[in-house]
Amino acid sequence: MDLKLEGRRALVCGGSSGLGRAVAAALVAEGAHVALLSRDAARLQAAADALNAAGPGRAVVAAADLADHAALLEAVDRAETLLGGSIEILLNNTGGPPPSGVSGLDPAIWRDHFESMVLSVFRLTDRVLPAMREAGWGRILNVASMTVVEPSAALGVSNTLRASIAAWAKTLANEVGPDGVTVNTLLPGRIDTPRIERLDRATAERTGVTPEAARAESVKSIPVGRLGAPEEFGAVAAFLASPLAAYVTGSLIRLDGGAIKAI
Repeated sequence: MDLKLEGRRALVCGGSSGLGRAVAAALVAEGAHVALLSRDAARLQAAADALNAAGPGRAVVAAADLADHAALLEAVDRAETLLGGSIEILLNNTGGPPPSGVSGLDPAIWRDHFESMVLSVFRLTDRVLPAMREAGWGRILNVASMTVVEPSAALGVSNTLRASIAAWAKTLANEVGPDGVTVNTLLPGRIDTPRIERLDRATAERTGVTPEAARAESVKSIPVGRLGAPEEFGAVAAFLASPLAAYVTGSLIRLDGGAIKAI
């Protein structure tokens, strides 16, 4: 299937590894030009080099810390210069906080993670939206988590902040829908990424088992009987970023292997 993404310009946050890199790879495979954004310039360049091996000149680097507002906006300017035009597809993808509950946390923890996980998304989106609305076409994709629907007791901060992104995105979709801009939020479950490896290690330390045993136990709750592949996530994101998905907006898209128990 041709997703009609040839020549489209995308900004992918967290593009150096995991879900972000998988989305970038899927977009490049469809002919899009992608700017990769994260803090680590060296890892970004390595990811861009790998993508350009398959499609020369398709990937560029715009490094920035999501919590640094000024640097973030400068990175978007740099990305648009390198790509030769305004951003048409934005993947908002932030790192997740370590496991925790929600009671008794230092307010500074909430503040710091809100800055990097939520405000950064608002800032980036507000930066690229005017050009999308003027052009009459744009795609905003947000990576959240299945815990938006079914909170995890071990991921209190993530549950809370990801849910705020989902509510914001639904509101925004209604505002920009008439302008040809869609806004959707992806809810990954257990996809085989470095983030899941870290969570498995944390579970193992907490429960006194090996990381392999912790992972095997978690897989029992997934009806398809395995972790998801990053490429599967990337494929869904690429479709939602395409003109073919113009009638999909304001939606929560589950990619969890059936693990969410609610309808």
